Amino acid sequence: MSNRSLNGTDFTAMVLAGAEQLQQHAEHVNSLNVFPVPDGDTGTNMNLTMSAGVTELKRGDSSSIGVMSGILSKGLLMGARGNSGVILSQLFRGFSRYAAPYEELNTLQFASALQSGVDAAYKAVVKPVEGTILTVAKEAARHAVFFSRRTNDITELMEEVLAKAKETLAMTQDMLPVLKQVGVVDSGGQGLVYIYEGFMQHLGSGLVTSPTSKGDSVRPVFAPYVSERPTAASVAPSPDAPISAQAKLETENIEFLYDMEFFINRQLGEAQGTNFDEEAFRKALSVDGDSIIVISDDDVIKVHVHSKAPGEVLNLALRYGEITQIRILNMREQHRDLLSAGMDGAPEPEWFAEIPTEPAREEEPSEPPAHELAPFGFIAVASGEGIADIFRSLGVDVVLSGGQTMNPSTEDFVNAARSIAAQHIFILPNNSNIILAAEQARELLEVERLVSVIPSKTIPQGIAAAFAYQEEEAFEVNQDNMRDAVTRVKSGQVTYAVRDTTLDDLHITAGHYIGIQDSKIVATEEQLMATSRLLLAKMLVNGDEIVTILTGSDAKQEETDQLVAWLEENYSDVEVEVHEGGQPIYPYLFSVET
Repeated sequence: MSNRSLNGTDFTAMVLAGAEQLQQHAEHVNSLNVFPVPDGDTGTNMNLTMSAGVTELKRGDSSSIGVMSGILSKGLLMGARGNSGVILSQLFRGFSRYAAPYEELNTLQFASALQSGVDAAYKAVVKPVEGTILTVAKEAARHAVFFSRRTNDITELMEEVLAKAKETLAMTQDMLPVLKQVGVVDSGGQGLVYIYEGFMQHLGSGLVTSPTSKGDSVRPVFAPYVSERPTAASVAPSPDAPISAQAKLETENIEFLYDMEFFINRQLGEAQGTNFDEEAFRKALSVDGDSIIVISDDDVIKVHVHSKAPGEVLNLALRYGEITQIRILNMREQHRDLLSAGMDGAPEPEWFAEIPTEPAREEEPSEPPAHELAPFGFIAVASGEGIADIFRSLGVDVVLSGGQTMNPSTEDFVNAARSIAAQHIFILPNNSNIILAAEQARELLEVERLVSVIPSKTIPQGIAAAFAYQEEEAFEVNQDNMRDAVTRVKSGQVTYAVRDTTLDDLHITAGHYIGIQDSKIVATEEQLMATSRLLLAKMLVNGDEIVTILTGSDAKQEETDQLVAWLEENYSDVEVEVHEGGQPIYPYLFSVET
C-alpha cells in the first residue's frame, strides 16, 4: 500500500488488527482496574465495544476512509459499554466526522482526524479526569499533529503516535495518585495502546487486507444482554405497588397498531435512482403513523414506523426502490398476550435494532396521542434475579441484566426505551460505569421522547430512587425527588480481593474479603462475617433507621442469620430487612437509610 495515504481498505484492516490485539489482551486490561475486585471489566467493555464496530465494518465494502470510518462509528456508538467503551466510541466518532468527505487521508489529515476524536471524547465526559484513556488519546493526537508536519509517511506517523501513547500511559501513575499507590497504569489507556499496537502491526506489515480477511479472528458481538421476561408465577408485586407502563395501557387505545421496520434498497426495483425527498417521505408516513425513524444514505434507507395503514406505507416505500427485510408486528396482539400472561413487561426489543443508527436528525418530533402512551416508564440495570424482581415490583418496565461486569450497551438502552409505551422514561443505571452509556442513549432518543438518567451508582441507590417515584407527580418533580433519594442512601458491598495491594493505608491480601462503602474500600478481613460487621459498623451512625441486606448467590443462610443477630444486638434501634438478591460475586449488598 502507499505509505503516503490511508484509504478505507487499509483503515478497515488496521481496525481489525487493533480489535484482535485488544481481544487478546482484554484480561490484562481487566487486571489493571484499581479496585482488586473479581469483576474488573474495562478490557471486557472495550473488547465488546470494538467487536460491535468490527461487526458493522465487515458489512461495508468501500475504499473510502470517510465511508468506512462512518460505518465503524455507527457500530461503536450503539455497541458502547461502560465508560471506557463510550469514550472509545467517541474517539472514533470524532475521527469519522473529520474523515467523512475524504477518500483517503494524508498524514496531516490523519493527525487532524485523531485530534477531532479527542475533542469529541472530551465533550462527551462531564468531568474529564486526566491520567486516563482521555489523556493517552489527547497526548498521542497532539504529538500526531506536531509530527505530521515533519513526515508524509503514514506508517512513520503511526509509529510516533504509538510511542507517545505508551509514554503517556506510563505517566498516568504520576497523574492519578491511586494508580501509583496500587502500582498499575490506567486500564482504559492500556486498552487504547493495544488498539494502536494493532494499527501499527498492520501498517508495519505492508499488507493490504480486505475488509473480511481477518474478521474471523475477532470475537463476535454478543446479543444485547437483556434479562429474560418474567413469568406470571415469578413476579408477584404487592397490591399497592406502582403499576408499570404496559398495565396502564388499554389495548384498543393503541391507535397506530402495526410496528413496521424495513429497508429500501435504492439500487434495486423499478424505482431505482428516483430522487428521495426525505422530508416529504416523513410527512407522508405521519398521516397514518407515528414513532417515525428514517435513516438514509446513497444506497439504503432504513424505515421504522408505527402505522394503522401498513399497505399504504409499503406502497409509498416502493416508489424509491425494492423493499427488503420487512418486519410487521401487531402491537395490540402483543399487548393482549402480555396481559393474558399476567405480565407487565415491555414488548420484545425491535428485531432490526442491531443495525446502528445515526443520532436522529433535528426536527419537530411527531407528538404521539396522549391516550396511547402511559405517562412514565422505567429501565433499571441489575444483576441477580432477586434484585431484578424487586425492581419489577416497584414498577420498572425493563430490567437490563448487568452491573460491574457485562455492562449494557448504548444500543441495549435504546432498544429498551423504544420497547416501552411511555411518554417519559427514567433510566436507573445503578453503576457509575454504566451512566455514560445511558446518557449516550438519552441523546440518541431525545427527538423521540423525554428520557432522564437518574445517576444511581449502586443497587441501593436505584431502589431508593424507584421508591421515591410518585405516579401523580409531574416529570420534573419525580426527577428531582429521585435524584435527591440517591444522595440519601449509603451503599455497601462485600466481595473478595483478587490481588495484594495497598489503598489509603489499607493493606489488602488476595483471597481476603473487602468491604466497600459507596466507592471506597474501608474494611478487609480474612473472614466474610468479620468484614461484613466491620463495614456495617463504619456505615451506621446515630440516626440511621433502616438496614437492608441483599444476599448474593454465594451467601449462606446460617451466616446471614448471624449477621442479622449481630445487628439486632448491637443496633437495637435499627430495623433490619433481608431480601434474596441473587447477585454474583458479592455475597452481601447493604443499604443504610435514615
